[in-house]
Amino acid sequence: MVSPPQVFDPLRLRHVFGAFPSGVAAVAAVVDGAPVGMAVSSFTSVSLDPPLVSVCVAHSSNTWPVLRTAPRLGVSILSAAQERAGRQLAGRGVDRFAELAWRTTGDGAVLLDGAGGWLETSVEQQVRAGDHDIVLLRVHDLDADHDVSPLVFHASRFHRLER
Repeated sequence: MVSPPQVFDPLRLRHVFGAFPSGVAAVAAVVDGAPVGMAVSSFTSVSLDPPLVSVCVAHSSNTWPVLRTAPRLGVSILSAAQERAGRQLAGRGVDRFAELAWRTTGDGAVLLDGAGGWLETSVEQQVRAGDHDIVLLRVHDLDADHDVSPLVFHASRFHRLER
């Protein structure tokens, strides 16, 4: 006999999920002539062949419906020095790109200057998963600087790794 699914308090889930540290990435592109972007802590590698990464996006996001229309998306792996950028890109009702240094690729992906790594991607597939979508992104170009310390998200706060 199969037990009915357990129902958990969302605050308890967030508390336990927050025990797992993750990096922080910015996903951004130019849409209708302006930069559009968001911070994600759910970025992960998926496949080497074909080259795929993923992010998870809440159905409540107002940014993703606009961003997903872009032909190319930039993924910037934020550095420890980019905590302010992480906060801005996670904010609501603010100019997310105010005073941030960024560049675009020829296809409109936005990449943040000073990131520890970057990828130029396009949406490969979107899979509905509960109150989020898992978005698979195909990698078209990339680079990284392993001398740059990453920004880490743990227990609902930003942290830096010690060397």
